[in-house]
Amino acid sequence: MREPQPATPKGERTRQAILAAAIERFGRDGYRATSVADIARDAGVSGTAAYAYFPSKEALFVAAVDEDAAAVIRAGLHEVIEDPTIADWRRTLVFTLLDAVERHPLARRLLAGQEPGVTERVMDIPALAEVRKACAERIRADQLAGHVRPDVDPVALGNGVVAIVLSLLMALLQVGPAAAAAYGDDVAAVFEAAFAPPA
Repeated sequence: MREPQPATPKGERTRQAILAAAIERFGRDGYRATSVADIARDAGVSGTAAYAYFPSKEALFVAAVDEDAAAVIRAGLHEVIEDPTIADWRRTLVFTLLDAVERHPLARRLLAGQEPGVTERVMDIPALAEVRKACAERIRADQLAGHVRPDVDPVALGNGVVAIVLSLLMALLQVGPAAAAAYGDDVAAVFEAAFAPPA
């Protein structure tokens, strides 16, 4: 297996161009219908240039998924979690993500279940580690402020919030907002029961 190219400024620009083309092409056409040659042509590089940066089509797809998912998270997730003025940040998180994912076709395709070979990888996307950490920190801060019960583990609860929010997002994308919205109040009740300090 060939080692990836060094990250010179020109090399990094080429890598980013290939990655951007891969996100666009995989998002539009899917993994099976896309070739590395298509992506290289879209990026304006030679057919073999992509392999200097990504050893295989699968490696390029994984990198594209990770990059697009990270962009969704940057598009608003941290602002919701880190903004202390948003009291119901867990519910807001679902809608912020849904809005962001509509602008990211590859992430949307993955969450909508259109790439069944990699759907299980959703929970392991590297950017989610930062979201889990941010959730845990927000829960810890809410505990100190008396808004969240003190007897729960913020890390476990943060991990659970991320899992529930991703599951809801996948349901919204796969069955449609109207079908999933019927359970919105029930999900809010689960969050309330898990988080709220005793009266």
